[in-house]
Amino acid sequence: MIDTLPLTSYLSRRTDLAHMRDLLPDYERLSAAGRPVGRAVVTSVWGSAPRPEGACLLATADGALAGSVSGGCVESATAMEVGEAIARGSPKLVTFGVTNERAWEVGLACGGTIRVFVEPSVRAEVLDAARGAGGVVVGTVIEGDGVGSGFILRDGVIRDDSLPAGIDRAAVLAGAGKALEREASTTVELAGKAGTSKIFLEVFARRPTLVIFGGVHIAAALVPLAKSLGYRTVVADGREAFLSRERFPDADELVLAWPEEAFAKVGLDAATYVCLLSHDPKFDEPALEIALRSPAAYIGAIGSRKTQAGRRERLKAAGFGDEELARVRGPIGLDLGGRQPAETALAILAEMTAVRYGGTGKPMGSGDR
Repeated sequence: MIDTLPLTSYLSRRTDLAHMRDLLPDYERLSAAGRPVGRAVVTSVWGSAPRPEGACLLATADGALAGSVSGGCVESATAMEVGEAIARGSPKLVTFGVTNERAWEVGLACGGTIRVFVEPSVRAEVLDAARGAGGVVVGTVIEGDGVGSGFILRDGVIRDDSLPAGIDRAAVLAGAGKALEREASTTVELAGKAGTSKIFLEVFARRPTLVIFGGVHIAAALVPLAKSLGYRTVVADGREAFLSRERFPDADELVLAWPEEAFAKVGLDAATYVCLLSHDPKFDEPALEIALRSPAAYIGAIGSRKTQAGRRERLKAAGFGDEELARVRGPIGLDLGGRQPAETALAILAEMTAVRYGGTGKPMGSGDR
């Protein structure tokens, strides 16, 4: 069963706040002098705890630290726990409470409780996952039978399995797969031959890529918004005048090509979000056909309802079925009422975010969440 309660729908999914990936430069710096570096990672949260599951703190025995598990509330105590773990050479699960009074100091309305798994070192499998391209879950038994044992989920397969006997591997695979899909670290509790074990599923998601075809004004507004949420951004167009560093100073990559060549160069996978903004059938419709044959997570196309209806009829004639066409978000974006390029870009990114995390796109207070 799931042994965690969400913070808010926003915080529970943000795995980039002091995530191990963010702390790699700090790890290199702290370990450069040959000092052992231990780690603490948030495994469960209740109430308005300041950091989500997966937030990390690194520390050495002499008190140097980096990262955060609580936004400042219990960092000192956590660093001491890491130092003790280094001294004894074994991990420990620790519970901290954040009082209502202390919570105000870190910008929260009320306090909460966090559980933190403290380790005497940063394990090789965690470092490998943090340094890699993502799509990995590192599972670790943090309480009960087999503390410290675990597994790695990579490419849909459980690897390096040292979990206790009797634990249902199918349940482990399902839980890890769901955590990876949600891009949210969490803790699960599973029964084994010698009792139950609580297993922390630390998610190292693939960094999402936004591929925009059409270097229009909306694209220029969309790129910086997407980058602020961690997307790698690629802008492609077959028209050189629409594609320049002056227009897209923040884009990670500019591709001057027609859709087939552009998408082949970039590669469309399950972590790719495709926005077709050229509003030119000779670009948008071939691009749609390519995107629909890919596993892209999101496909959005600009155009009025009338334009979308005609486009769908032509795609049907090209052999695409209703289920495939249902993947196309068009008119693109959520209905926020705005019409300016930046407002349309915000609507597109809002829809992408809802798709990414399974949101409804409805008001938070509507009772549908």
